[in-house]
Amino acid sequence: MTNLRNPQSGAPAFLKSLIDRCFAAPALLIFLPVMAAIALCIRVTMGSPVLFRQLRPGRGGQVFMLCKFRTMRDARDASGRPLSDAERLTRLGRFLRSASLDELPQLWNVLCGDLSLVGPRPLLCDYLPLYTAEQRRRHDVMPGITGWTQVNGRNTLDWDKKFALDLWYVDHWSLMLDLRILAKTAACVLMRNGISYKGDATMPVFSGTKGSH
Repeated sequence: MTNLRNPQSGAPAFLKSLIDRCFAAPALLIFLPVMAAIALCIRVTMGSPVLFRQLRPGRGGQVFMLCKFRTMRDARDASGRPLSDAERLTRLGRFLRSASLDELPQLWNVLCGDLSLVGPRPLLCDYLPLYTAEQRRRHDVMPGITGWTQVNGRNTLDWDKKFALDLWYVDHWSLMLDLRILAKTAACVLMRNGISYKGDATMPVFSGTKGSH
């Protein structure tokens, strides 16, 4: 588990949490018809389940259940192994990802306090043992639906650049920076930038930083 330096503390951190919840609650109500329509489309085209649930590490490495709309089929090869992301990603799933609509259920995670609107994206629990001490500092702050990395290249960046941007956010966090990121996120969503890494349907698996172990 990460040792917190506690960069998000005191009144600013309280205001960040308050802003998160004050936004998430009405947003869930506003987007409820859209989410219902998406759920129906997923149910018709891919079947159950409609939601993709996965354990992810949050602040301090505390694990929580992340919720997203499902975008991939449960397709396997003759040996029973899952096919590649590119083969399992459906046309509907590709649209949901490009418009960031698959992220809408995470507003519930924000309302529950597991996730913030802004922060480093929560990655896979499998990656935790692979982090360097420096990379683990991304868990010193709340994870977010969007973040400094997402508005500066998202999945077009390699892992080293993504970690560097996450750590820059940790070291420079402020409420004003969060508001700036939210404004840039709206522009990125409209332009549908950075959906996937070159040559990959989403993002290649993180296998550790070379020479760090």
